Amino acid sequence: MRAYQQFLEAKAPVAKPAGLLLDGVSVNALLKPHQDAIVRWAVNGGCRAIFAAFGLGKTNMQLETVRCVIEAVFAASAEAGFGLIVAPLGVRQEFMRDAATLGTKLTFIRSWEEAVAANAADPECRIFITNYETVRDGKIDPALFLATSLDEASCLRGFGGTKIFREFMRLFQNVRYKFVATATPSPNDYIELLAYAAYLGIMDVGEAKTRFFKRNSEKADQLVLHPHKEDEFWLWVSSWAIFLQKPSDLGFSDEGYDLPPMQVHWHEVKSDIRGREIERSGQHTLFRDAALGVVDAAREKRDSLKLRVDKMKEILTASPDDHFILWHDLEDERRAIEVAVCGVRSVYGAQDLAHREATIIEFSEGEFQHLAAKPVIAGSGCNFQRHCHKAIFLGIGFKFNDFIQAIHRILRFLQDKPVEIHIIFTENEREVRRKLVAKWKKHEHLVEKMSEIIRKYRLNEHAMAKALERSIGVERIEVRGDNFTCINNDNVIETHGMEENSVGLIVTSIPFSTQYEYTPSYNDFGHTDDDPHFWAQMDFLTPQLLRVLQPGRWACIHVKDRVIPGGLTGLGFQTLSTFHCDTIQHFRKHGFAFMGMKTIITDVVRENNQTYRLGWTEQCKDATKMGCGTPEYMLLFRKPQTDKSRSYADVPVVKAKKEWLAPALLGDEPALDEDGYPIGGDEPILDHDKGQWKNEAGYSRARWQIDAHAFARSSGERLLTAQEIQGIPAGRVFKIWKAYNLQSIYDFEHHVMLAEGLEMRGALPPTFMLMPPHSNHDDVWSDVTRMLTLNGAQHAKGKEMHLCPLQFDIVDRPINQLSNPGDLVLDPFGGLMTVPYRALKFGRRGVGIELNSGYFLDGVAHCKAMEAKMAMPSMFDYLGVRDEDPASDQPEGGAGTAEAAE
Repeated sequence: MRAYQQFLEAKAPVAKPAGLLLDGVSVNALLKPHQDAIVRWAVNGGCRAIFAAFGLGKTNMQLETVRCVIEAVFAASAEAGFGLIVAPLGVRQEFMRDAATLGTKLTFIRSWEEAVAANAADPECRIFITNYETVRDGKIDPALFLATSLDEASCLRGFGGTKIFREFMRLFQNVRYKFVATATPSPNDYIELLAYAAYLGIMDVGEAKTRFFKRNSEKADQLVLHPHKEDEFWLWVSSWAIFLQKPSDLGFSDEGYDLPPMQVHWHEVKSDIRGREIERSGQHTLFRDAALGVVDAAREKRDSLKLRVDKMKEILTASPDDHFILWHDLEDERRAIEVAVCGVRSVYGAQDLAHREATIIEFSEGEFQHLAAKPVIAGSGCNFQRHCHKAIFLGIGFKFNDFIQAIHRILRFLQDKPVEIHIIFTENEREVRRKLVAKWKKHEHLVEKMSEIIRKYRLNEHAMAKALERSIGVERIEVRGDNFTCINNDNVIETHGMEENSVGLIVTSIPFSTQYEYTPSYNDFGHTDDDPHFWAQMDFLTPQLLRVLQPGRWACIHVKDRVIPGGLTGLGFQTLSTFHCDTIQHFRKHGFAFMGMKTIITDVVRENNQTYRLGWTEQCKDATKMGCGTPEYMLLFRKPQTDKSRSYADVPVVKAKKEWLAPALLGDEPALDEDGYPIGGDEPILDHDKGQWKNEAGYSRARWQIDAHAFARSSGERLLTAQEIQGIPAGRVFKIWKAYNLQSIYDFEHHVMLAEGLEMRGALPPTFMLMPPHSNHDDVWSDVTRMLTLNGAQHAKGKEMHLCPLQFDIVDRPINQLSNPGDLVLDPFGGLMTVPYRALKFGRRGVGIELNSGYFLDGVAHCKAMEAKMAMPSMFDYLGVRDEDPASDQPEGGAGTAEAAE
C-alpha cells in the first residue's frame, strides 16, 4: 500500500513554480518594494497572474517581469527571445510613459516582421506591445515570443463562449512564459478566475469546477463554492495569482497609497408602469413587471431614455467645470448623449481603431471635458484619474465586472480629488439595483478574503502548499446489521483487506473521472487532474474488485460520458469524452470480461439546461455543431470462472423455472422431454385448456422469450392526436404517452407531430422532455424513474442531498437478475448506501464503502431502517397472504413513488 500512499501525497493542487531564478539578473531599482517582490514571485512561477489594485504599478510590474524573464533565460541558456505585452486600446501611452521612466526599451508593433526589424535596428529592443485586435486578427503569432503578458485580459472572461477566448487559448498554448495582469478580476465571477487558470496552464476549467464547486442541475455555469472548500479554493488561487489591495498586505509601507473618498449618488427616475405587452395567452397586461430579465431591462432602458438623459443633463449643469466620463450600454443612449451634451466626444465599436485610441488618450490627457463610452470599450485598462474624478452611469445593468471596472478608471491610488459616481435608474429597476449592490458587497467581501490570505502567507508558496494539504484517509468506522455492513473508509484500503472470492455481485457508480468531488480528501477519486490521473487511481482499486468477486460473477458499473468544452480542445465546439469506452478498456485490462451494456435514457432538455450544448436556437442556426443527448450506461463485466472448460460460474445464479404439470394429451402419448416437448418433435402437442402451473413464482419460457425479443406488438388502435392530450396536466401526459409509446408501432413523424401540437398550444415544457422516446428493448432502459433515489428521504429529513444519486431502478435490476438470495452485494462507492439498501429489500446481504462521513452516516440510517422494515411482519403476513414480488410496493417504472416524492 506504500505506492498508493505516495500516489495520494502527490495530489496537492498548488501551482508548481517554473523554477526560473533571477541569478545574475537584477530587478530595476526604481520599482517600489512591493513591486520588486511581486516581479520576483512571478518570474519564479513562470506562468502567473498579477491582480493589483488600481495605482499599485501594474504596468511597471508587467514590463519588469517580461524583461527579467528574457534576461534570466538568456543568462541560463544563452537563448535569446522577445517579449510581448498585449493591451487594450488607449493603454499604449501608459506603457510607453512608464517604460521611459524605467529606462526600458518598448516598441509598438503590428506584426512579427516589425519586431524583427526593430531588433535589427537596435539589439536592445526586445520588448514589444500591441493591441488585442492585432492578435485576434492573426497579424501576430504569440508563439514566436518567449514571454507574453496580457494586460486587462477581458477576453478570457467569456470562457468557452467567445471566439476570441478560444483563439487566445489556441494562439498562446505554446508560449513558455505567460502572465496575466488586471486590476479587478471579480471574485464574484468564478468562471473568470477559472479561465485565467486554464489560460496559464494551471488547471483545466472542468476539473476546477468539480473540485471546488457545487453542481447546479438546472443551470450551467452557476457556480457555488462548497462551504468546506472555500479556504482551499482561495489558497489555490493564491498559489498562482496575487490579489494585492495595498502594499501593507505584503508587509510594506502604504505611504502614498491612500484611496480618495468616494461618494455614490443614486438617482431614481419615474417609470411608465402601464402595461403594453400581450402575454402568450392573448391577455393584455395592466401593469408592467419589474425589469428583471435582460430583454425587459433593455426595453425599460429604451422607454426611459429621455427621462434619464434629462437627469444626466441636470447633473452636468450642476458641475459645469468638471470633466465627466459618461457610461452607457446602448447605441441609442450614445446618440442621445451626443445630441444632449455640447462638445461631448464618443468612442464606439464601429469607429476606426486608431481614431478610437486617440480619443481615449486625449480625454485621459484632459484635452476635452466629456467622454461617452461603453464600459466594455473604455472600462478596462484606461487611466482617467489625472483630469477626471466624476462619472455618470446613464443606466444600470447586470454585468457587475464591467461596472466595477468602469468605476476604477477614476477611483485609483494617486487620485488627488474625491470621486463622485452618479448612477441613474428607473423605479422599475429597483430589483436590478438591489442585485448590483449585493454583488458589490460580495465583491468587497471576497477581495478582503484574498487580502487576508496574502497577509497571512505573503508570497510563500511552500506555506500555501502546507496549508493546502488535505487529509489522507479517514478514521475507519464500521457499522454492521444482521445483513448489511457500512464502512467509512478509503475503498482501496478497505477492499485490500476483504476476503478473496467473497462477493456475489458488484453494483456501483464509479466517479465520472474529474466530474464530481465528494470530500476534501486526497483519497477522493474525483480529486484527480485528468482522465489518466483518475484511471491511475482506479488501477489500485479494480484489481481488488476482481480479487474479492466470486469466479463467474458480475460487476455492474454505472457510467456516463462527459461534455468537453470547445475551448479546451481547440475545436471551437463541445465534444464528448469516451469515458464509457475507457471504462471498458480499463476493466478488461485488469482481467474482467466485457459482457455488454445497458443504455439508460436521459432527458435531453434537462441536459441542455446543464451544459448549453443541445440548444434549439443553436440547432436552427447550424445543426452540424450539435451533438445528441448523453445517455448513461450500465457496463456489465464478468470475472472468469475457475473451470474454463465450462461457462458456468463457480456458484451459478439459479432461477427456478416456472413449470406446468403435464396435461392430458391428445391421441397417443409420445415420450416427452423435461420441458414437455415430444422427443424428436418441434412443437408440443399439449391440450393447454387442461394444463396447470406447478409453481406460479418461477421464471417462464414465455416471459424469457418476450424479454429477450423485446418487441411489443401494435394494439391496432388508431394514432393518438395532440387535441386529445391538450389541457391534460404534464404528469398525466407523460404517463399516457409512455403507455401509448410502448404499446404501439413507433412512428417518428407522428411522435414529432404530437410534440409540435403541444408546442403550438404552449403546453410543451422548456425545462424537461415531456414526450421522450421509450423502449422495450432489454438493452435500453427508458423507464428509469429519476426521482426514485435516497435523495428523496434526504430532502424530507432536511439533510444534504447526494451530488449524483443512483436511481433504485438501476440498482434493482442487476440485483434481481444476477445474484442469488443471500448473496453479498458490494458497492465500493457507497454514497448514501443505495446498493446495500436495495440488496436488503430483495433478500440479499449488502456491503457499502464510503469516504464521505456525512453520506456514510446517512446511509447507515437508511440501511437500518430497511432492515427493520424487512424484519417487521405486515398485516398480510398475519392474514396468511404472502407478497410474492418483493418490489410490489412500487408501480411499474416507479411512477407512483415519483409522484409521492414530488
